[in-house]
Amino acid sequence: MAHYAFLDENNIVLEVLVGIDETNTDELFDGFSSWEEYYTDLKGKTCKRTSYNTFKNEHKLGGTAFRGNYAGIGYVYDADNDVFYQQKPYNSWTLNTDTWHWEAPVEYPELGVNYDWNEDTQSWDLVE
Repeated sequence: MAHYAFLDENNIVLEVLVGIDETNTDELFDGFSSWEEYYTDLKGKTCKRTSYNTFKNEHKLGGTAFRGNYAGIGYVYDADNDVFYQQKPYNSWTLNTDTWHWEAPVEYPELGVNYDWNEDTQSWDLVE
């Protein structure tokens, strides 16, 4: 089983579906070199495979990370780096290109406690 993301003209993920495993080329239809190519033709939208087990550019089961992160609806596909990542949440945040995740300019204060980012004060506000 493999997962495939369909992109709009701006490389934003519109849909993610479960499809045929990319290694199962015995069932691949004539005229297609990959399942990505087949699904692109079928849906009329660019299709890119995405790994359910990849998060922050690491494979959760110890395998090889694939395309940075598992794609979600609204994610960006960066064709130059061949990765998926979320859209920028705040203007002050920067994209860590090792993990392909956005980072606040101030580290999250304490795990296990809920905070919301305050863009105006550039700080984390405790959620009561």
